[in-house]
Amino acid sequence: MKNPNELQDNLSTNHITNRPNTPVFSETRDKIGDESRDIKTAPICPSCPYCKSKDTVRRGLRKKKYETAQLFLCNSCKKVFTGQLVKGKQFPLRLILEGLSLYNIGHTLEKTCQLLKEQFGLDVKPQTLSDWVKEFAELCSYGRLRPYGLKMYSAHQVIQKVNLYHRQVYEFSYHRAKAALILQDFKHAKFENLREYLEAVQAECPHQFFREGQRASEERVKFDLSGVMVSEKQNFATRLAHLALQAVGDNKLRHKALQRFMLCNDSVTVATEVPVYMDEMDIEHMQEALKFKIPVKLDKVMTGHIDFLQIRNGNVHLLDYKPAKTTKREQPITQLTLYALALSRLTGLRLYDFKCAWFDENAYFEFFPLHVVYKLRDRQKKEDPKQMKFESLIDPGVEKRGASNV
Repeated sequence: MKNPNELQDNLSTNHITNRPNTPVFSETRDKIGDESRDIKTAPICPSCPYCKSKDTVRRGLRKKKYETAQLFLCNSCKKVFTGQLVKGKQFPLRLILEGLSLYNIGHTLEKTCQLLKEQFGLDVKPQTLSDWVKEFAELCSYGRLRPYGLKMYSAHQVIQKVNLYHRQVYEFSYHRAKAALILQDFKHAKFENLREYLEAVQAECPHQFFREGQRASEERVKFDLSGVMVSEKQNFATRLAHLALQAVGDNKLRHKALQRFMLCNDSVTVATEVPVYMDEMDIEHMQEALKFKIPVKLDKVMTGHIDFLQIRNGNVHLLDYKPAKTTKREQPITQLTLYALALSRLTGLRLYDFKCAWFDENAYFEFFPLHVVYKLRDRQKKEDPKQMKFESLIDPGVEKRGASNV
């Protein structure tokens, strides 16, 4: 049997859309290959939909036609509920979402039903699938671009996938049709360099940097976060996460399931698990030529993988899914800022055109990475009243105490 290291250079550049199973490594971010055909999962205890309490426990099972649903008891209001908010479906939600994804990437209704039969062993009628497409059309906004995407790429060509064996396995995925259609908009035409970089990942990614370098997510960088404005809001990312994660019972599969659903179904996510890197020369250039304050000293190449890459509203958006229970406020700002700096250097795009955000199914936190590394003079500062400073995220009482001192 070959050593995994001998396979990396060959396997990491393979287009795996139509390829057979690839080797499975013990240290992976997510499980490789299709999920089990068994539609039963071990769900995470969700918040109560009635009183929003998080004090919930499992309370038995409910038999449905094609699956067994887990019931939960809220210890606060004593009501029993299921974990899924999508009601009245006899088919498992995981099957429904997979059907939407297969259809939106370009398969016909009949072909999608055939693929669902092979994966889940359940017969779905084309009319039933058509009803699902209409029902979820508002959230699955790529549906309006689908006819134009089919003129560019077939269902087997539209998403380019590559397994990257970088200490652990990352599945880089790039929606070629969506990127091409978005860049036809005048305000996005300037991001053509980004598209070229994504196209080149398959053939030109320097895998040795990722196997030997420093990971940006592990760096302890002390950026000056004073004055950094963070906007908290609800948007399509939180709504899509709320829907897609209802069908996931295993924490290890949450990233992968959400990435696939957003890449196939929304109209702005163009790539997932995007590899980025930068070295000491990149840092020095940004410090000297651009006057950025980057308190980093690199001994090796710094590397990372961007969870979601979006192009919308004239900006490139770098998104990271982080469940609220495991998130420290400083960590995603530092990590995403490093990712933005690296992608800016790799593509030649201005950091001014980047926005970063971390989110879960409940909230979306957005900031400008430029504000982290470059501080405006006092007379240039213009604060938006809808935004909040980083300090108020850590201690909500800061603003109240400040107001009481006036």
